[in-house]
Amino acid sequence: MKKGIKILLSLLIVLNYGCSNSDSGKNKTEEANRTEETKGGINIKGSDTVLPLSQKEAEVFGKANADSRITVTGGGSGIGFTALIDDNTDIAMASRKIKVDERLKLEQAGKAFKEVIIAHDALAVIVNPANKVSQLTREQLEGIFTGKIVNWKEVGGDDLKIVVYSRETSSGTYEFFKEHVMNKKNYASNVLSLPATGAIVESVSQTKGAIGYVGLAYLEKNIKPLKVSFDAGKNFTAPSMEAAKDHSYPIARPLYYYYLDTKETTIKPFVDFILSTEGQKIVAEVGYVPVN
Repeated sequence: MKKGIKILLSLLIVLNYGCSNSDSGKNKTEEANRTEETKGGINIKGSDTVLPLSQKEAEVFGKANADSRITVTGGGSGIGFTALIDDNTDIAMASRKIKVDERLKLEQAGKAFKEVIIAHDALAVIVNPANKVSQLTREQLEGIFTGKIVNWKEVGGDDLKIVVYSRETSSGTYEFFKEHVMNKKNYASNVLSLPATGAIVESVSQTKGAIGYVGLAYLEKNIKPLKVSFDAGKNFTAPSMEAAKDHSYPIARPLYYYYLDTKETTIKPFVDFILSTEGQKIVAEVGYVPVN
């Protein structure tokens, strides 16, 4: 009887082992399939300014290329570069050029990279539609964002406190505005930093005394773009695609993609699509300035 029990237990162990191996094999197969599914996908991360354009380009590209899997997330140009350095993204979107320290980190890691200009953008200074101020000089903008000008009456507006909104420090737009509009001076300590461009649009639309800056593609009816002058008030120009194209609008900039050379085979078809006639047509439709 005991011998029969031992044989039965042995059979049960063998059966369990076989099932365990079967399950393990099944799990490995499923894991391999998941790996195969993610192979060839493209992750894009970075600039909120470039975000709407990348999303639209990925959507149209995906319809024509059923096997493509493109994921796009924002967060700021600095976030994109950090992700590129850490191998957490395939493409870094940027509204500024790569910084020296970011370049050095990539070079020290032996990571050669490509820089591609995919579009141009005009950076619009925006206020609440109830604000009667319609134009400002570069010097006045510098004064507002550095905290020297604190009331709208100082620039021809109502007796109303100026509420200043800006992107956070990881944003390429933050860097660009500081360098090209504020003459590299520091933002005032009371400037309210927001994590996304959409948040600036919403905040300015709801605050009568507010001012901020956004990319051309983010302009909506519930905010008012200002004319600006970079020649001490002699000429004022409103932000528009036409003014950015003919360089009459002074706050304009290129928009970039950065990616590693090792990823070029996977990424190049999508980048080539953006730079194609069809892709650049989408650039204009979304509200940016084509490179050609």
